[in-house]
Amino acid sequence: MNLEFFIAKRLFKGSDKKSFSGPVIFISVTAIAISLAIMIISVAIVTGFKSEITNKIVGFGSHIQIVNYDNNSSYETFPVSENQSFIPEIKKIPGILSINRFIIKAGIIKSEENLQGVVFKGVGEDYDWTFFRQYLVDGNIPTFADSIRSDSILISKYLANVLNLKTGDRFTAYFIQDPPRIRKFIVSGIFNTQLEDLDKTFVFLDLKHLRKINNWQNDQITGFEIHVDNIRKLLRYELLVNQIVGSNFSPDGEILKVKNIREEYPGIFDWLSLLDINVWVILILMLSVACFNMITGLLVIILEKVSLIGILKSMGATNIKIEKIFIYLSSMLTIRGLLLGNLLGLGLLFIQKYFGIIKLDPESYYLSVVPVNINYFNILLLNLCTVLIIVLMMFLPARIISKISPSKSIKFN
Repeated sequence: MNLEFFIAKRLFKGSDKKSFSGPVIFISVTAIAISLAIMIISVAIVTGFKSEITNKIVGFGSHIQIVNYDNNSSYETFPVSENQSFIPEIKKIPGILSINRFIIKAGIIKSEENLQGVVFKGVGEDYDWTFFRQYLVDGNIPTFADSIRSDSILISKYLANVLNLKTGDRFTAYFIQDPPRIRKFIVSGIFNTQLEDLDKTFVFLDLKHLRKINNWQNDQITGFEIHVDNIRKLLRYELLVNQIVGSNFSPDGEILKVKNIREEYPGIFDWLSLLDINVWVILILMLSVACFNMITGLLVIILEKVSLIGILKSMGATNIKIEKIFIYLSSMLTIRGLLLGNLLGLGLLFIQKYFGIIKLDPESYYLSVVPVNINYFNILLLNLCTVLIIVLMMFLPARIISKISPSKSIKFN
């Protein structure tokens, strides 16, 4: 066995409360444990929060859209043909999950008591309802056929409360145009994503209704929605789609543009990006606390073991060998703190994940409970970085050993 490691192991076993340095070591290890737990919890909460909000925004829209180049930020759009030659080529891109047709149009819903301005989003029979199924609170997801127009519509709980509607109720929708159009719909289902800005805006119906209201041809739509498997690669997917769409020319002379979800909702994504700054501040502060306490603990151990250092030097041990003893010791104490920190951090995260003890105000945070994203790669990375930084910082107090005189240290009391 390595002699330095053997001595460090003996010192580690003796670093309890009975020794002079025991309380200081206990505080140092506790500080590392608490710091790591806070870092794990902070990263899990922020990544969980960003993931939940991002998934909700994408659920209402998509990762990437292909629309008419003339479309602006309004909800009165110019049509494009759904018969595009590039669709099969886009579907072949690895990572593309789905591509759906859609039509959007502004309108007004009027019930017996109230009225509310909304955006009608028309989707087809091939639309993926997975997102809304998990937030469905009443009724059923509407089913659309390829040939027959369905009067079923999906609305949010917010709109249902404002308009005093429930599943099975019929209401009137007004579309302000020349001439104005009026349609009757029936509430098929009610969802509640708690993302109020979008819940109060969008309702979902058969796109054939909006095509008829707009006097569009049977193959005309607002555009295509594309879902991908990883939002972190969004810009890469957008570039690939853009290359395909840009190299195709429509027979009707349509000019198409490709845009991503970040361009559609820049305010929300900028707000989510600011959360990363908070995480970095917490990580730096917690690592500083852990390093400071560990340095203090090691200095106290060195002070307590001055006689041992003098004896080892008198027996021919070099400064480097003695430094390695205390580096090994600090690493063992750090690992003890990391084990406790992982148990504490993961324990609290699992409690929150499965029991949702800490609640949030949905109107302010768009979520009813604090979300957590337990990513074991992130946790492993935090552990490795903590060990590396603390051990590197330990070289500074360990250098004090070179200043200790063997003759004076043996007499030290």
